[in-house]
Amino acid sequence: MAGKQQNNHPRTPLRFRSKTLILTLIITSFSLLLILYTFPSSAPSPNPTETSFVASLEQFLIHKSPKLTSPSRDDTVHSENDDEDLKKLDEKVFERENRLLNEDPVYPVGSPVKVYVYEMPKKFTFDLLWLFHNTYKETSNATSNGSPVHRLIEQHSIDYWLWADLISPESERRLKSVVRVYKQEDADFYYVPFFTTISFFLLEKQQCKALYREALKWVTDQPAWKRSEGRDHIFPIHHPWSFKTVRKFVKNAIWLLPDMDSTGNWYKPGQVSLEKDLILPYVPNVDLCDGKCLSESAPMRTTLLFFRGRLKRNAGGKIRAKLGAELSSVKDVIITEGTAGEGGKLAAQEGMRRSLFCLCPAGDTPSSARLFDAIVSGCIPVIVSDELELPFEGILDYNKVAVIFSSSDAIQPGWLVNHLRSLKPSQVKEYQNSLAQYSRHFIYSSPAQPLGPEDLTWRMIAGKLVNIKLHTKRSRRVVKGSRSICRCDCWRPNSTASSSLNHLLA
Repeated sequence: MAGKQQNNHPRTPLRFRSKTLILTLIITSFSLLLILYTFPSSAPSPNPTETSFVASLEQFLIHKSPKLTSPSRDDTVHSENDDEDLKKLDEKVFERENRLLNEDPVYPVGSPVKVYVYEMPKKFTFDLLWLFHNTYKETSNATSNGSPVHRLIEQHSIDYWLWADLISPESERRLKSVVRVYKQEDADFYYVPFFTTISFFLLEKQQCKALYREALKWVTDQPAWKRSEGRDHIFPIHHPWSFKTVRKFVKNAIWLLPDMDSTGNWYKPGQVSLEKDLILPYVPNVDLCDGKCLSESAPMRTTLLFFRGRLKRNAGGKIRAKLGAELSSVKDVIITEGTAGEGGKLAAQEGMRRSLFCLCPAGDTPSSARLFDAIVSGCIPVIVSDELELPFEGILDYNKVAVIFSSSDAIQPGWLVNHLRSLKPSQVKEYQNSLAQYSRHFIYSSPAQPLGPEDLTWRMIAGKLVNIKLHTKRSRRVVKGSRSICRCDCWRPNSTASSSLNHLLA
């Protein structure tokens, strides 16, 4: 009788097989990790940082804007009952502030500022960005003094960088100093995303003026504007010519400016002040000289002092011609005429990276993009501009990164160069080390980076909040025309004249 065939191979214990399986899984996992780290993926990292305005704008318009725009969202005021809208907003703001005051008796210092971004019609925003995008290659378009128009728009494009960051999805944003809110009563500030510089340079004169008037009426119709008379509204007016025909009607608002220009050539007395407004850096025309670049360029910095630009300027910029005459024949000093075109950019970038010091005199206005070009190039700025106001000076100390001379000293024969030559190598090195640290504060990017210019903008604006609330509340209870004891932005010359405004809008 045939029985079952006997298995002569002993069975493997279950515990041994489990250990073998675990060991196999560990070895396989380690091998996969080794492959991943040895051969990194060629796919781009999520949200790479972009610092080129043109490249960032291309990405924004083609890929991001279709997801951001919503036909149903538009803050245009259609109600005819202005007083009722204002009353409702005022009650909601009071409820919020009273709740915060009672729930947290300690004022939340360091908390992010809350910004409401107006949803304006596309003719003020996206249409203007597309206009630039579709025409920026027309490099023949120049101003009366020969400066390429689109290059000027780029160096004043702070309106784009701030807005693009504010309206990005929260998952893509990196700044902790500001948060976007979607209800007007929740806001500390209101951002007006009107591209005043693009419209000035790329629209016909009368078309531009008409658009300015439309934008003015749109904003001043807002209940939030009427509640504060514009004090908590932020206008990017970074080019001295932009919004010029109507800006006297928004002088209570916070202006984002390149400088103050106390000469009166660009801003009328009482329109701008450090208490009310904010200085923002120009967007640099040259590429950032990073750590590797600074190390490689160090032995090649054989030029003592470098300047490339226009020597004939107006107002305070007349100092340029005097400095040019004084310095043009000095050994180890390069003073050349040039413009900001593509060839000029490369020449300036190369010259700055081969120089220890870069001359930064006043131009038509007290400031110029050259200062920020020098900083990001690792070239120690030599500032000769008596009326200059500097960006973020409540946070940054420019004495650590720049040599600052008065105009009267700088034009004395031999004075400026002798002073630079007298600096010890250790002092020069200290300036250079500080420049390497400070350059990050002047590089606009998408996404905006912590301690970049967008971040410092909101940190500086946060410091204005309590004072703005004070003047907003005070202005609503003070008898009109009464004696004013306040000596800041509540000066009578800074008060919006409603009768004049109504006359203009009519």
